[in-house]
Amino acid sequence: MNTQILTTPQGESYPIATGSGFLPEIGKMAAEQIKPCRVMIVTDSNVAPLYLDTVRKSFADAGFSVFTHPVPAGEESKSVAVLGELLEAFAEAKMTRTDFAAALGGGVIGDLTGFAAGCYLRGIRFAQIPTTLLAAVDASVGGKTAVNLAHGKNLAGLFHQPIGVYCDTDTLKTLHPHELEDGYAEAIKHGILDDPALFEIFEHGDPAGNIEEIIVRSVIYKSRIVMEDPNEKGVRKMLNLGHTPAHAIERLSDFEISHGHAVSMGIAMMTRAAARRNMLKIDEASRIINTLKRNNLPTECPYPAKEMAEIAAVDKKAAASDITVILPEKIGKCVMQKMPVAALESLFADGLEALS
Repeated sequence: MNTQILTTPQGESYPIATGSGFLPEIGKMAAEQIKPCRVMIVTDSNVAPLYLDTVRKSFADAGFSVFTHPVPAGEESKSVAVLGELLEAFAEAKMTRTDFAAALGGGVIGDLTGFAAGCYLRGIRFAQIPTTLLAAVDASVGGKTAVNLAHGKNLAGLFHQPIGVYCDTDTLKTLHPHELEDGYAEAIKHGILDDPALFEIFEHGDPAGNIEEIIVRSVIYKSRIVMEDPNEKGVRKMLNLGHTPAHAIERLSDFEISHGHAVSMGIAMMTRAAARRNMLKIDEASRIINTLKRNNLPTECPYPAKEMAEIAAVDKKAAASDITVILPEKIGKCVMQKMPVAALESLFADGLEALS
């Protein structure tokens, strides 16, 4: 098992454990950090039949009083309505500030559970037990939690760090290839940002055979960024590479396009835009586009620049009349660029043009 310790400038510290076969020991691992208490396991209708019994027994065997709250699988559960139901479930279980919630599932469950835990009683503890590659490499680490509003993705949220992240890679074996690809997109993003060796696993190597290395390398990078900038005031914005168009793509598709696939389209758009603006060499841009394609990820966006820009204008990354976008300069180095929100349409239009 590989364990990283993330410590924020505020002194919050927690383990991020990655390995195979330790799901039945999660209760014991949690008991090493906190005294056994009430735990509410939040999961979804896809994950519950696979792993809920194992995790429930693990916590019970470790002395915890266990409650469970399954929600429907899918992005629709990242809503204010489902959040309210979860908060009521906390109250019905008589959860107190000495208790905690456990998010068993992918990014939707992690975001929903973390936000509910951050709100309830002005903050109770929670743990992340990611069961998707997307959550393991990205969403479970760093304490960003949110639900969606009618006007955009993740518009209601808060920063609430977990007490631990426990990723048993055996849970990833049941994923559909499409779900693995979602995780690949975020890991490729990390490679473009800061880790050429990670990028090369996807460019020339065998991602499926190197899942644990992919997770560990991604977690090491993201942990370093979160330690430096836990509340996304500066360098953590780099992690938004591809996300400004991606969130618009998700919403325009009514979330039929999954997050990772939308991020892949967004990365491709920012890559082509950077090349058109002479920030990125054509051969480097081609490597990025071809690597996304090699991993069965989409690089073409079906929506017009104007519609995406209108949605991005109310994205949480926008500040007054300006927005910060991330553009690659080379594989392993990207830059933040602040621009008027009004300039997004032109940027997106450049990103929709083919490489010349």
